[in-house]
Amino acid sequence: MTRAANEQEIKSAYRKLALQYHPDRNPDNPQSEEKFKEVTEAYAVLVDSEKRSLYDRFGHAGVSSGPGPAGFDPSVFQDFSDIFGEFFGFGDLFGGGGGRRRTRAQRGADLREDLTLEFDEAVFGTETKVTVRRHEVCEDCQGSGSAAGTAPTSCATCAGRGQVRYQQGFFSISRTCPTCQGAGSVISHPCPKCKGQGRVLRNRTVDAKVPAGVEDGTRIRFAGLGEAGAFGGPAGDLYVVLHVKEHPFFERQGNDLRCVIPISFTQAALGTEIVVPTLEGDHKLKVPEATQSGSSFRIRNKGVPVLNGRGKGDLFVEVRVQTPSKLTKRQRELLLELDGIARVENKPQDRTLFAKVKDIFG
Repeated sequence: MTRAANEQEIKSAYRKLALQYHPDRNPDNPQSEEKFKEVTEAYAVLVDSEKRSLYDRFGHAGVSSGPGPAGFDPSVFQDFSDIFGEFFGFGDLFGGGGGRRRTRAQRGADLREDLTLEFDEAVFGTETKVTVRRHEVCEDCQGSGSAAGTAPTSCATCAGRGQVRYQQGFFSISRTCPTCQGAGSVISHPCPKCKGQGRVLRNRTVDAKVPAGVEDGTRIRFAGLGEAGAFGGPAGDLYVVLHVKEHPFFERQGNDLRCVIPISFTQAALGTEIVVPTLEGDHKLKVPEATQSGSSFRIRNKGVPVLNGRGKGDLFVEVRVQTPSKLTKRQRELLLELDGIARVENKPQDRTLFAKVKDIFG
């Protein structure tokens, strides 16, 4: 930091040094407290424009007079207790303010469960059940943690304030009470069923509605179905992670489906009409004559519904010419006759420049 540093830069530097040398963070280092006092003294000078001007002109002697050790005035920290509150969690530093009592209530933890779906269930949606092991509010004490007919009592350690104060050198520090954890009260007579925790562990089956169009890995949030909060706190959420089984012949790509259907040489050459299975029943597809093996045909709106939206994807059907592995005598005769009148020269085809570039760059 330079001599021309502004107030924000000084405050930032002080925060770092205060964190580094604070005695509470260095309990086994007796030199830490002295270093912390030096940093604090320097900050008291630098943050005060008048004292900083004196120091710039006369050095340490210019600010050596005044209240406290070497001109240190604890009152300069009344406006900066938020610095320590931010980093150390102290609600009452240097004796200022009364601190805040923590509430005993705590939000319940979020839970995760995994659910396996059939391919069709993921496409069209489904309603199923998920078994969850979670903490629920104790029915005997209604979540208070105290036995029937009793109530929490004021904490003797902090007198119900939720904080205890320690004197350290020339200033005092308030911390969360270690006995009641800041609640200000303790459970003297715990509930026998939950042992004073206010919650019990149970297996619970919950209804899970899966919308149409979900994919493998989709995570669905069910608000408030996680663990119950402690001592009246809100419940957490349940996250269900979906795992979708593969389909025997459909391959999913986003909201589109793809499949491969074999056709014969004569069907490809002469054209035909084939029956294509879809997730919603059979569909007749016209294959034109002179269709090449690997050609793809698009059937609109036979894909997967858009998740939480409108419309569907498409189904793409790839046809592949299948060569018979066994021929009858008659089939062989006909194919030989066809070969004699429809011979193709087996020479490499010329490749266009575009195709060559595509191969090079993938």
